[in-house]
Amino acid sequence: MSLDVFFKPRSVAIVGASRSEEKVGHVILRRMVEIGFEGKIYPINPNADEILGIKCYKSISDIPESVDLVVVAVRADATPAVIEEAADKGARGALVISGGFSEVGNWELERKLVEVARKRGIRVIGPNCLGIFDPKDKIDTLFLPERVIPRPGEGKIAVITQSGSLGSTVLTMMRKEGMGISKFVSYGNRADVDEGELLEYLMEDEDTEVIAAYIESVADGRKFMESMRRASRRKPVVVLKGGKTSSGDRAVRSHTGSMAGSSEIFHSAVKQSGGIVVSSLGEFLDSTQTLVSQPPMSGDRVAVITNGGGFGILAVDALESIGFRLNPPSERLERKLREVLPPYYPVGNPTDLTGDSTPEQFLEVGSIFSESGEYDALFIIPLLGVPAMIPDRTLKALSELLKSSKIPIVAVAVPTTDEVDSILRELKRRGLPVFPTPERAAYSLLSLKKYGEALKGKS
Repeated sequence: MSLDVFFKPRSVAIVGASRSEEKVGHVILRRMVEIGFEGKIYPINPNADEILGIKCYKSISDIPESVDLVVVAVRADATPAVIEEAADKGARGALVISGGFSEVGNWELERKLVEVARKRGIRVIGPNCLGIFDPKDKIDTLFLPERVIPRPGEGKIAVITQSGSLGSTVLTMMRKEGMGISKFVSYGNRADVDEGELLEYLMEDEDTEVIAAYIESVADGRKFMESMRRASRRKPVVVLKGGKTSSGDRAVRSHTGSMAGSSEIFHSAVKQSGGIVVSSLGEFLDSTQTLVSQPPMSGDRVAVITNGGGFGILAVDALESIGFRLNPPSERLERKLREVLPPYYPVGNPTDLTGDSTPEQFLEVGSIFSESGEYDALFIIPLLGVPAMIPDRTLKALSELLKSSKIPIVAVAVPTTDEVDSILRELKRRGLPVFPTPERAAYSLLSLKKYGEALKGKS
């Protein structure tokens, strides 16, 4: 059965809707209203006639029409009965926010929940989850208000996560970095819908270009890897694994009631299936930002262009330490560069445009490196503190380079003033991945290299 019911429902019943602003059910109802959900909303509360100006029903059975999706935010032991009632109203999906299942050792109740749902033909996401956020289809069942989790705008990155708290942090960081999202799914204990099915669904989603997955364990290893293999043929899949150590494994068991398994075996299997393994939350976000805006690398040769010698050295160290080649330009290419640069500029790899640099020189030199055929990516460091690096000219020149470059580009730039920060945000919006340190930019470029290698392995 398609998972469309979770993202494109015509009607949603919120069981546990509350008049109290402190209650989970109230926040979910408010967010569905605030985001502008275009279908029908049915708050379920036996003790209220209306909430937020919307008519309440004492039970799902009292709703006069059929219901597509039910969001469950009541005590755990009441959920099987809610699923039965929802099925009687034609529901095809249940998003179970409630906790108190396998994560606390209550396996029997979780089995009962799934048994009832499968018998009645209802798919379940959760239990023990944060919910779903889809800004385009106007779905927001996250039970934390926007003042706590600032939501990102529309974009092309889908995030799936077993952890609601980590997922909320990812959303906040994406908003701060100006990254857009297509779909967010916190799937908790994944008693029914699991990570493999979500990969298959997002693989077909036209709004998603990159999938980012935080995974603590997998329900079915073979199924997951097959889904990973199919999905990664269509779009990049970035994976961050939680529970890599023995202590982390114990934490996973107490968090979502599952076993993490061998981290080494998991990483190896993901790589063989075409996934891109990252090792930190920062790399998780930086990689997705780069993959969504830049093509994969066809090799491992990188050209560094800077106007700050020290930054160029740090960049070379960072890149070479993770397997990139920093070959010097050929004699032919060096001659071409010297034709357009003052004789005192250090030409090589890195090429240092010095403190006299202009934005137009970054464009000209970057274009020469891009068209040379000697490099697979550009690593540019346009420090805007030097006199001629005027922000609006920098925006124009780097935008032209981004548009014309035949190879991927990542940039390092430090926001020194509000004006500079505004220019860097605009460059990001136009598709140039910009990072404050050479190390972060280098690891983001590594994701393009890994994806290029994965695609070659499938050809």
